[in-house]
Amino acid sequence: MSGLAKAFVDGGEFMYVILFASAFGIAIIIERSIFLLFRYNINAEAFMSQVMQLVGSNNIDQAIKLCNAAPTAALPRVIKAGLTKYGDGASAVSAAIEEAKLEIAPEVTRRTPALQGVANIATLVGLLGTIMGMIQAFDALGTATPENRSAVLSHGIAVAMNTTAFGLIVAVPCLTAHLLLTSFTKKIIDDVELYSTKLDNLLSRRLTRAR
Repeated sequence: MSGLAKAFVDGGEFMYVILFASAFGIAIIIERSIFLLFRYNINAEAFMSQVMQLVGSNNIDQAIKLCNAAPTAALPRVIKAGLTKYGDGASAVSAAIEEAKLEIAPEVTRRTPALQGVANIATLVGLLGTIMGMIQAFDALGTATPENRSAVLSHGIAVAMNTTAFGLIVAVPCLTAHLLLTSFTKKIIDDVELYSTKLDNLLSRRLTRAR
């Protein structure tokens, strides 16, 4: 049996809780990475440059088709919502953009905060396993012979520390992933806020001049 496998077995039942937490954390990291990097993400500056040019030339339909080319990305969905209401007036455009932003935000931010919970659970379960292991190690001293007590205690403490080590092994990557995914989520949300406001102002000015 390898050293890692032996350490896992020696750690007892708490190791299985930590293992489940790690599997849950990995699933969240993979799922969120796929969605944030490939489904919701878009080159916002380049996309909006094209949209603004099309709107400036009064080619609203073509701008909507450009949004349809990236149907899952967060920013095009919000921009499309405003463009489709262009013929209904400035207030309708603003309302559609705000409604789309409210729909998008939970989709972009969901599940990422759970990584903090996974990290905390793994750490606390690891500490609990260590405490229980220490209790068992000191209990074992009562039945050990005087010449073996030092060896029994050192072995018990070493085994008890396995759960804390495994808990931290799970917690550190989860917290790192949480930091990175939160940063990326914030960028997507900030882009949506910035460029949807710019579009809203542009469309409002055009509609005001058209009166």
